Amino acid sequence: MATFVLVPGYWLGAWAWEEVARDLRAAGHEAITVTLTGLAERADEATPEVDLDTHVNDVLTVLDGRRDVVLVAHSGATMPVTGAADRAPERLARVVYVDSAPLPSGWAQQDFNEPEQQAAIEKQVADEGDGWRIPVPAFDPAEDPQSLEGLSEEHLARMRRRATPQPFRTAAQPLVRPATVPPTPKALIACTFPLDTVRHLVAAGNPAFAMLAGPEWTFHSLPTGHWPMFSRPADLAALLNELRPSAAA
Repeated sequence: MATFVLVPGYWLGAWAWEEVARDLRAAGHEAITVTLTGLAERADEATPEVDLDTHVNDVLTVLDGRRDVVLVAHSGATMPVTGAADRAPERLARVVYVDSAPLPSGWAQQDFNEPEQQAAIEKQVADEGDGWRIPVPAFDPAEDPQSLEGLSEEHLARMRRRATPQPFRTAAQPLVRPATVPPTPKALIACTFPLDTVRHLVAAGNPAFAMLAGPEWTFHSLPTGHWPMFSRPADLAALLNELRPSAAA
């Protein structure tokens, strides 16, 4: 039996992992689904002060007392998961990034976006998010077909209904990483990026992909949109099962 800790990306809560967690548990594993401060059923904890440190501490709290954990980050969860993994490597068997990747020290999640997108998000926060929240997106396939590939109208309606605004400081606060990153085994599950493209960007020294270089990394493909826990939950669970410590050894 393996222990999986599943951390959702922006706007989501533990509910996003329900189908993946069900399949992992059916395979005999422990699957712990996380809701970060200020989101989903913890929305009443949202304040302007909720930042990346808050979410790193949320993950560390879940890891406390556990060993050999497979820690899974989807999308914007890359930052709190990376911060926790840097601080508690002794608790981890592997870190898995689902259509996401760790960023270099000193970067905030906002830094991954192009300047025009950064400005658009900041305007949204100011105009629609009371100055401190990123509003829930429209989840409109006409506007974002690649990201939302594979999602049914039922999926989209559920996302719109259950998603909650994201505290902006979780995206704006940089993550300071140790000078030597722990050599914990790591895996990338690429959904919207072809693996050939990922490997090319790593080899070319693209700064946003620089942390994917190293012998501790393995790369895996699950072609779909950016939300595989909805579009391909059984396949995602099966791939995570393959990455558990005993199977990956």
